Amino acid sequence: MSEQGRYFGIPTWIGRGRWPDSSTTQEVKYVKGFRTFITRGNLIDLAVAVVIGTAFTAVVTAIVADLITPLIAAIGGQPNFASLTFRVHGSTFHYGALFNALISFLIIAAVIYYLIVAPMTKITARFQKDVEVTTRDCPECLSTIPIAASRCMYCTSAVAPVGHQPPPAPTARRPANGPTQPWQGGGSHRR
Repeated sequence: MSEQGRYFGIPTWIGRGRWPDSSTTQEVKYVKGFRTFITRGNLIDLAVAVVIGTAFTAVVTAIVADLITPLIAAIGGQPNFASLTFRVHGSTFHYGALFNALISFLIIAAVIYYLIVAPMTKITARFQKDVEVTTRDCPECLSTIPIAASRCMYCTSAVAPVGHQPPPAPTARRPANGPTQPWQGGGSHRR
């Protein structure tokens, strides 16, 4: 039996239901974290890429097995590389299947390079030329700072304006004639 109580004038049922305790709030936190993890954009993109990659691999494998391998076999005289084997002490090695897999790998790599990597490299290079440079590196701490900065925001060292060449550092030279002083590096430090 449950009884009715009042909490700041609001009727409550004592003993009915389950009040959240630390274990249930922790479970809710884990479920929210899992939901956030699953619905992240890059995870969904990765899942789509795996599915498309699997389908693409099946297509390329079929092209290799049904078109490329027979063309190579017509030139080489062997109709099917998958049936190529050799035996050593009763063990059978199917090197024809390995040959088919190597051809599939090379074709997949060539297709990915020529249809995806090379065009994307050209596109990104075209966009990189048009982008105006807005940052530079600090000569002291090598942090990235705005191009118009006169002082580094990280190490607070003074930074020369862009296009301004700093004057060359003075060099200490020994006099051509005459004795050198001990502090100039040419004299003896023993007395």
